[in-house]
Amino acid sequence: MKTCFRALVLVTSLLMPHVVQAKTAEIQVPAVPEEIQVDPAFTPFLMGHAIGTQGYVCVAVGAAFSWTPFGPQATLFDADDQQTLTHYLSITPYSQVLNPAWQSSRDSSVVWGQLYKMSSDSRFVAADAIPWLLLEAAVVGEGPTGGDKMLPTRFIHRVNTVGGKAPTTGCSLPEHIKTRALVPYEADYIFYKRKPIGHGRD
Repeated sequence: MKTCFRALVLVTSLLMPHVVQAKTAEIQVPAVPEEIQVDPAFTPFLMGHAIGTQGYVCVAVGAAFSWTPFGPQATLFDADDQQTLTHYLSITPYSQVLNPAWQSSRDSSVVWGQLYKMSSDSRFVAADAIPWLLLEAAVVGEGPTGGDKMLPTRFIHRVNTVGGKAPTTGCSLPEHIKTRALVPYEADYIFYKRKPIGHGRD
């Protein structure tokens, strides 16, 4: 059965503040840098702990060489260590742009995110870890049998990152071009939906 995708209108006027299907009250959102805060009109509805890798490939940049990211490959788990989501890089429907995606392990619904803002604020982000991110949902898609778990998603946080940075060696010579590196990382992902009408901003 063909997957049905729903395009989202991007919200550009908002300043943005372990994985489990949970009630909002059970999700403990950590303090985050001001530049990636989520607007109070949105509330968390899903949270998961990712374990996987960040992929890099060695490419030529002018006369030099550099590790360039080619996306994550991770599994997200809930508080009971049950798999709930798969995280990977994928072509976004309609735009044909590569973006990170999160797909429900239960109903195969999916959300594609696009970067809104990032932070490497040393008060929050470890020096050896990839940045914390705020992403907008660009497109959401139903699962093949109508699954809708990820459809409410409007914003996504990547926080509490561990590892995942590009290697510091192995990409300095012509023979290194196209070499790939899979760097272990962990992170928490928090998914936000719009608050019900009448709740508005806190």
